[in-house]
Amino acid sequence: MDSDLSGIIIQNTHFFKVRVFYEDTDFTGIVYHANYLKFAERGRTNFLRLLDINHSELINSKDPKFFVVYKMESKFLGTSSIDDILEVRSVFKGIEGVRLKIDQDIFKNDKKVFSAKIEFALLNKNSRPIKFPDNIKSKIKNLI
Repeated sequence: MDSDLSGIIIQNTHFFKVRVFYEDTDFTGIVYHANYLKFAERGRTNFLRLLDINHSELINSKDPKFFVVYKMESKFLGTSSIDDILEVRSVFKGIEGVRLKIDQDIFKNDKKVFSAKIEFALLNKNSRPIKFPDNIKSKIKNLI
């Protein structure tokens, strides 16, 4: 996968750049708070993509699976504006049973503007939590 689109993994951290567009801001020209969650989601998706874990393949498989956010603790620590280049940094913190933990920080230059601790679950087609399959678990555990 092209790291220009999906970011890059260095040691245990995924780095993903996002440019702030006009549509990401509110009437003051500052990034609307909910959009930091979107930037973090893009970072997580690309982190998984670089590990060859693709949402589309999970959803369209014979036995469909879906990632869902179970729990999130977030902090808004600064602001960003149109044309700023942000960097989403993601680190897997643990995977146990039906829970995957990841920490994500968003930086503008070297200043942290957003931070989140997130727990995910994997659901089956009946929306029931399931344990992470061994192939997914092993790819993620290599980075913990």
